[in-house]
Amino acid sequence: MDAVSITNRQRELEEEFALFDDWREKIEYVMDLGKALPPFPEEARTEGNRVHGCQSQVWMDARIDPETGRLRLVADSDAILVKGLIGLLLRLYDDRPPREIVDNPPEVFERIGLGRHLTPGRANGLYEMVRRVRELAAAQAA
Repeated sequence: MDAVSITNRQRELEEEFALFDDWREKIEYVMDLGKALPPFPEEARTEGNRVHGCQSQVWMDARIDPETGRLRLVADSDAILVKGLIGLLLRLYDDRPPREIVDNPPEVFERIGLGRHLTPGRANGLYEMVRRVRELAAAQAA
């Protein structure tokens, strides 16, 4: 088990977002997270890995690490803000046991105001990405 649980990661994110005075600074921080994403493998840019329901193009792939049994996630988007949202998701869920992902919905996104401050299309895309991560984890946890 990771020494830092998903619950603790969510708390860390809340504390980080509380440091910013206005929403613009928060969005810039999210976009910076997107710039730090690891490269997405070109061969994984398939229709099967596309996340539907997002305004922009989003691809997500997940594999179980055979040595640890943890879910390894990679994702990418053609929009920098969405890449940042992916960065937030990966901070919570990458390299976790599938059961831990299934048991811990990302309540932090509402607590930090993402649902209120994103456009409806972006918010819908975020929730589609969350649904996809949890779906991939549930399939592995079963």
